[in-house]
Amino acid sequence: MSEAPRAFEISTPITIRTYDVDFAGIVSNIVYVRWLEDMRLMWLERFLPLQPMVARNHGPVLVATHIEYKRPLRMFDPVIGHLWLAELGRARFTVGAEFRREGEVTTSATQHGVFVDFTTMRPLPVPEAMRREFEALHGRSASQ
Repeated sequence: MSEAPRAFEISTPITIRTYDVDFAGIVSNIVYVRWLEDMRLMWLERFLPLQPMVARNHGPVLVATHIEYKRPLRMFDPVIGHLWLAELGRARFTVGAEFRREGEVTTSATQHGVFVDFTTMRPLPVPEAMRREFEALHGRSASQ
């Protein structure tokens, strides 16, 4: 079974550190939030660099995070993190993420956000270049 194409996808190896595990030797739930932040920053750097946006007083702001823990991860597990643009509206976006061990999804997550003007804290339209590529990949107009 082939997966649907994922817009703006990145993948990166994740190293589990000693400070990432709890007393039972399992990666602590809060660590996934840090990994998501790291991957989202990598994602932005690659597809929509943050520095020029911030220079214009604009940027993405998260409004929700949902994580589903399917299988525990432990020290030395080989983990690959994946993050992609899952949904796109006029001002809102959703990124999807997975953490995989040897191809098996151990954890899945979604994060919802908006692009805002930092002066007014009002939503801005999603950047046009992002909208065009997303619509081209998914063969439809993005709306929300």
